[in-house]
Amino acid sequence: MAEFKASEWLTSAGALLDCMSGVSCMAGMTQIGRVMRHALDAGSPAHPIRAVIFVGDACEETPDALLALAGQCGLKKIPLFLFQEGNDPGTRSVFQQMAKLSGGASVPFDANSAEHLRQLLGAVARFARGGIKALRDANTSGDRLLLEQLEKGP
Repeated sequence: MAEFKASEWLTSAGALLDCMSGVSCMAGMTQIGRVMRHALDAGSPAHPIRAVIFVGDACEETPDALLALAGQCGLKKIPLFLFQEGNDPGTRSVFQQMAKLSGGASVPFDANSAEHLRQLLGAVARFARGGIKALRDANTSGDRLLLEQLEKGP
């Protein structure tokens, strides 16, 4: 309960895969606010946080507190990319509002579609490296979906 861990910065896909392979989910309250507070504190002018990705199926925290943090992320130019597994309308609403406030995107995905999520994560990586132009240049289905969400704007 209330567990939160952050690894050191990783520079290779293999190291990230090894780290992520050890992640497991347990029952308990979501930790979305802690993730955003960590992102707000972790960056520096020399090494800014360019994107935050959250994949989850629920939002059990107070929406007002999360929206305030999402607004702070927006002010610091840290877009939130929230990928929702499942169909909970309350979660979808909060994720969409957080994405708008931060300048990011919220996209639902089916738990049976690992390939769809892989495409979305790749699109976020391209966005973090090269912004909207990188999404337009790559033009994969994940890039187009993310671009559509980003161009909706607040």
